[in-house]
Amino acid sequence: MNLLPAPRSVELLGGMAPWREPVTAIDAELPHQGYVLTVAPQEIRLVAADDAGAFYGRATLRQLRHIHGDDALPCGTIHDSPDIPIRGVMLDVSRDKVPTMATLRAIVDRLASWKINHVELYMEHTFAYRDHREVWEHAGPFTSEEIRELDAYCRGRHVELSANQNCLGHMQRWLSHDRYRAAAIIPEGWTIDGRHHGPLTLDPSKPASLALVRELLGELVGNFTSRRVHVGLDEPWELPDERIDDYLAWVRALRALPELEGREMLMWGDMLRGKPDRIAALPDGVTVCEWGYEDWWPLEDRAATLEAADRPFWLCPGTSSWLTILGRVTNMRGNCANAAVAAVAHGAGGMLVTDWGDQGHLQYLPISDPGFAYAAGVSWCHDTNRDLDLAAALSTHAYDDPTGELGTALVELGDVHRLVTPQWPNQSMLIMHLYSPELAVGTEFTAGLTADELRSVADALDRAEERLDRARPGRTDGGLVVDELRNAIALVRLLVRDAAARLAGDGRLESMGGTVRLALADALRPVISEHERLWRARNRVGGLRDSTAWLRRLLRCYETGSTGDDRSTAEPLAGD
Repeated sequence: MNLLPAPRSVELLGGMAPWREPVTAIDAELPHQGYVLTVAPQEIRLVAADDAGAFYGRATLRQLRHIHGDDALPCGTIHDSPDIPIRGVMLDVSRDKVPTMATLRAIVDRLASWKINHVELYMEHTFAYRDHREVWEHAGPFTSEEIRELDAYCRGRHVELSANQNCLGHMQRWLSHDRYRAAAIIPEGWTIDGRHHGPLTLDPSKPASLALVRELLGELVGNFTSRRVHVGLDEPWELPDERIDDYLAWVRALRALPELEGREMLMWGDMLRGKPDRIAALPDGVTVCEWGYEDWWPLEDRAATLEAADRPFWLCPGTSSWLTILGRVTNMRGNCANAAVAAVAHGAGGMLVTDWGDQGHLQYLPISDPGFAYAAGVSWCHDTNRDLDLAAALSTHAYDDPTGELGTALVELGDVHRLVTPQWPNQSMLIMHLYSPELAVGTEFTAGLTADELRSVADALDRAEERLDRARPGRTDGGLVVDELRNAIALVRLLVRDAAARLAGDGRLESMGGTVRLALADALRPVISEHERLWRARNRVGGLRDSTAWLRRLLRCYETGSTGDDRSTAEPLAGD
């Protein structure tokens, strides 16, 4: 029936019925959030377990009406309810890209129609804290009024909007300022693998750190009606393992804050992995969010360990969009499906699919749609959505494209990275020389890449673009979606040309001929210009300069013929 998510049970009786408003009733004996929808010639009847179930039943009915029209709904009965009670999406709004309120409302509408019921905005520095203007003034932050408005919008669609503020690592936007630097573990910054980083992590033993975090949480959480607060605590890069007692003391200190009293505290689980003693040391009122973003990641084992410890937990796969430009769809499907199976098997309270924006958030919003849609499906009912026709579901329920070409192009683009030999977690090897122009292509991460493989990628990009030519999205912003995918293709096509030119030499950019380099520069300039236009169409201007800096650095390398071997970055690459 091409519904998203595919329902738990569908019994078609034959015949068609006209659209009419459903007769509704509540039956508390049904599973929580569940419903029974019956379409018959005489009436449409919706029986729901609760208000959420009624909302989801109506969402299914709207999808049927969209597919079949007002006069030809298929007669039959749908029995439906979720596998996992909390089915969430986390949007990274701190790695440069801060969506407009209109963009967020549109995202929430789509997610709610797919029965997602939890959203978090991952924040580092993008809330307009009253006394900290220097941190957020150029970021396009959310105000208290905007958060309250979005919270109400979400509640009207049975979506819980929860507060999120990282409270230990990933604090570089704060610690780069003199006012806060003394609170860092290493105020002068640190170096790893030849890359220098400014300070990233608060020192959990310094009173100034707790004072800052307490102030931030105290101002933020009151804008949300949700009783859940995500405090992060992942990847404290500078904190040595021998200071784990300080880390656990920090967790206990946060849990004891008056600002979090009566609220569930969510935290990432990476510092607890394989350490049952650390899990046991957690205070009550803490839910562990166990993340892992590869289709081979041992989420089953992680979930079993947390279940054995009797610790509330969620499982957190990813959209596989970041550091790819075009996505990694096959990996995403395996990652999300594994998370859903393990969540059900071991009693996870929720599944939260994450959508990160590492290194400039250069991927466009549609690149994340396959992950949102597939995670919505398998977290609702894994058995009926495991083999979901994702391209058809996206064309119908994300883009209203009767040709089916847009969803197909998007899914195919998400697998072009698989056409080359080198593969690496959390990123596409087709684009690593964008983030590291000094990289010698064909060595290190990209060892095994060949000119023939690059030609196969170029051909696949051409075929996907031909699909875009035939697509006819009916969504209001359908033209923008097509433009976003075209510019993403243009950027990856340019990087393929770049890689081929490097392979023809010694792998380094400096080995290219000047004519080739300048031709690449000419091709990159309109991509940058279009990136800026597309950014403004969905997002606030704050962060745009930092995002385009990655592209402009590559442009300078093409223009000058030198990379300078500058391996400095604002944060470690994902997977480091």
